[in-house]
Amino acid sequence: MKYNISIFYFFLFFLNNIYSQDTFVNPIINGGYPDPSIVRVDDDFYIVNSSFEYFPALPIHHSKDLVNWELIGYGIDRPSQASSEVNLVDVQQQGGIHAPSIRYHDGLFYIVVTNVYSPEDKSKPTDMVNFILTAKNPAGPWSDPFIIKGAPGIDPDIFFDDNGKVWFVGTHDTGNPNQNGIGEIWIQELDLENWKLIGQRHSIWKGACGGCCVEGPHIYKQYDRYYLMVAEGGTSYNHAVMIGSSKNIEGPYDSNPKNPILTSRHLSNNNWVHSTGHADLVQLKDNRWYMVALGIRNEMDATSNMGRETHLMPVSWEEAWDNWVEVEKGRWEPDIIKWPVVAPETGKVERNTAIPFFIKKQNIDYSFFDDFDSEKLDLQWNFRRVPKENTYNLNSKNKTLKLNLNPEIFKLRGQYNLMGFRQKETEFDYSANMSFKPKKNHSEAGVSIFSQDDNYINFTVKKENNETMLILTVKPRDNDLKTIKSIPIKYNENIILKILSKNNKYTYHYSIDNGDSFMFFSETAANLVLCKGYIGTNLGLYATSNGNKTKEYAEFNWVKNLIK
Repeated sequence: MKYNISIFYFFLFFLNNIYSQDTFVNPIINGGYPDPSIVRVDDDFYIVNSSFEYFPALPIHHSKDLVNWELIGYGIDRPSQASSEVNLVDVQQQGGIHAPSIRYHDGLFYIVVTNVYSPEDKSKPTDMVNFILTAKNPAGPWSDPFIIKGAPGIDPDIFFDDNGKVWFVGTHDTGNPNQNGIGEIWIQELDLENWKLIGQRHSIWKGACGGCCVEGPHIYKQYDRYYLMVAEGGTSYNHAVMIGSSKNIEGPYDSNPKNPILTSRHLSNNNWVHSTGHADLVQLKDNRWYMVALGIRNEMDATSNMGRETHLMPVSWEEAWDNWVEVEKGRWEPDIIKWPVVAPETGKVERNTAIPFFIKKQNIDYSFFDDFDSEKLDLQWNFRRVPKENTYNLNSKNKTLKLNLNPEIFKLRGQYNLMGFRQKETEFDYSANMSFKPKKNHSEAGVSIFSQDDNYINFTVKKENNETMLILTVKPRDNDLKTIKSIPIKYNENIILKILSKNNKYTYHYSIDNGDSFMFFSETAANLVLCKGYIGTNLGLYATSNGNKTKEYAEFNWVKNLIK
């Protein structure tokens, strides 16, 4: 009997192992990585995503199998790239880098993208700067921005035609090709030697619904036709992917009768993912096709802390009789056009899907650990805007990161001393080992969970009234900063601060004996830093002198985020 039970459980284990190897889990790139654009070069795949006001900007992931992705670099990682016409120094929140497109041609990678900058003076218009970066190696270094003058709108694409022409594809307001905005797709030839638009500009498509939030264009050439794919319907529940086709790149483009080819607008609000859209297509070496698109997991209050993430779906091409054409006088034949069909079996983004390459298995461990033993900061770390000089110092010999105290605090358009990495799953165990004994009143350092300038949680050590305090503060969106709890604390050298996310709650703990034991500090809901816009949540480190000048700093020995 025991032998039969053992065989039974071995059989279950075997089935589970086979299942895990034959399927992958969406999203394929977890955390705040929206607006994916993908390119294949031989056996390698690369994805670039929007990064908005965060720096470094334009994260680039690499994969060999479409399901395991490694962050290899950024299109913008030097302050000189982001401090003049491309302004990421004092850019507004949810501004900055929007909807890039990555392409490869004749040994060179191209990223074409928009930086959206709104001046503090509300009487001045928002500046949308379209520019191109190039690199021989997608991991970098990338060039300084080549600004494309006279290119209105957002979400550009670049298309290399097989006749040698290069086209810039942009978006502008319906009916006004000189106005910034969204609603209509335009193309114009691009002179890559001088980085200038040349020739006539053509307005080519208003989308399947005639101009309702049409953006994110990509052009492909397949089956002797041009295909123009766009995002439409806004970035929330009505988000969708539409596609049109033309025999001439300048149009007119006929809409696919089965549009949208991807959406979740018809699904229940309780579906596991919603707002799917803003997609790109890639063709494999064996001529199979796949699509990458953003989506928001429905995990907490109809959204998630991770925000908009990158998902993968298979694509097939199917023939359709769109209309009849007169091939010669009196003789008509059906005009057969092939259209892409996304997720042919179900027509939607699935949590589990057949894996593209069966010899590969998906790694779904998204834990993060950094003991600062490198001379360079780990690629996962990022800042809200270009950080000021001397924000941090790495000491690889001592394995420490020194985060200097800056007078700046969380504020709109601020350059405060905050650094973090993207949250990858709803439940986590985040902790940091910190050496910090504040000397001056108002000196403060610790850990932070943050989304934007006006939405964050800080769990910190702070000097107040000549006493060292352990403090938990919360800044909900659209509400004032609130102190949840504050107690005096004494410790010798180091303190470990921990935030545990489980069962829709955050619990806050600390250890003053090097992690041998942890003491409970407080508890809050886990929905205080939810994605309500474009940007997902980050876990990180924060240091400030709260307006005072000081040479103090906090020293961190390690940071880890365990995801089970």
